[in-house]
Amino acid sequence: MHTRTWISTITTSLILITGIVGVYLLYNHFNHYQVKATSTIGNLKEDQEKSDVHLEKDLKTIIHESQKSVVQLDVESDSGNSVGSGFLYNDQGDVVTNAHVVAGAKKITIRTADAQQYEGQLIGIGKSTDIALVRVPNLKGHDPLPVLHNHLAEIGDEVIALGSPLGLQNSVTTGIISGLNRDFTLEHYTYSNVYQISAPIAQGNSGGPLIDKTTGEVVAINSAGTEEGSIGFSIPMKDVFEQLTSWSENPTNVTPPPQNETDNSITPELNPEDSKYIVGYFYESLAMGDYVTAYSLLGSEWQKNTPYEKFRNGYIHTVDITINQIKAEHMEEEEAMQVTIIIDALERQKNRETKTFVYKCTYKVSYENNQLKILTGKATKVE
Repeated sequence: MHTRTWISTITTSLILITGIVGVYLLYNHFNHYQVKATSTIGNLKEDQEKSDVHLEKDLKTIIHESQKSVVQLDVESDSGNSVGSGFLYNDQGDVVTNAHVVAGAKKITIRTADAQQYEGQLIGIGKSTDIALVRVPNLKGHDPLPVLHNHLAEIGDEVIALGSPLGLQNSVTTGIISGLNRDFTLEHYTYSNVYQISAPIAQGNSGGPLIDKTTGEVVAINSAGTEEGSIGFSIPMKDVFEQLTSWSENPTNVTPPPQNETDNSITPELNPEDSKYIVGYFYESLAMGDYVTAYSLLGSEWQKNTPYEKFRNGYIHTVDITINQIKAEHMEEEEAMQVTIIIDALERQKNRETKTFVYKCTYKVSYENNQLKILTGKATKVE
């Protein structure tokens, strides 16, 4: 009996020791992990809201950054004047557009996102394929849009169409790729295996980029739309990338500029629409935290008297900006426009809370060295 009791005691002790060690090891292991709630109770909803806001900001950033490489084409021909879109495709200053946008062009004027205007030269145009390439020497070295030249799209892919529909520069429509391998003939051009998209393509949108909504990379060239406006068609970059590259490396139809002409920038007539546009683009850049672009829109005297760091610090606590009213009118006895704008500015306070203030701002806009600039400005808080 004593032997059995001794064996039983030892066995029980071993079981207890093993259990204690096991509990310790399990605790030590799981103590390094944070357990997250799987219900909507607690902070899950708050975290989701933060995630949604982050995604929205990412989309705005993609659009804002992409717009810098999207241009408007003003084309003069024997049949009249027309407007189209295009995008910077490489660092040589080459702009991709549609052939029907520049066919028969006598003069091509390129308008950039920061309201500058330059002359372009047609260096390649398709006969049956609706694509063309325009070289803009002044844009050489500028950042192009990233291109997916071997991308295979799928139905349901979310996309963004950028361009200048009806001459409204830097317009954006969103949608999905709703069809593949569409074939048809339009205005002497053959469209084969093109994408059908739900993002509307209006007159003036032609030649603009269709970009991936999540990456900002170009997947196609917006080329045609329907009268209803709810369906568009885009030429896949994978089908034309080789031809565009060939034109860029071996340009055709190029007329070299005179030897004494080194700058193809244009000084157009000052008008209210361009003046309002550059002030609006100034505030769009500030709202995105793109202080470098906003600062580049200021005139030389303003920049001279306000170093970049001081300028940036003046807006660093501005979270968002909404334009309520904007108007432009000619200034008497001056080659300048006065732009008046009323904005709502959401600003972060010292206690980290945010508060909205209303400002009335007045700017003087004119051309400086052939570039449209914001020369002076004054802002007053509206109580």
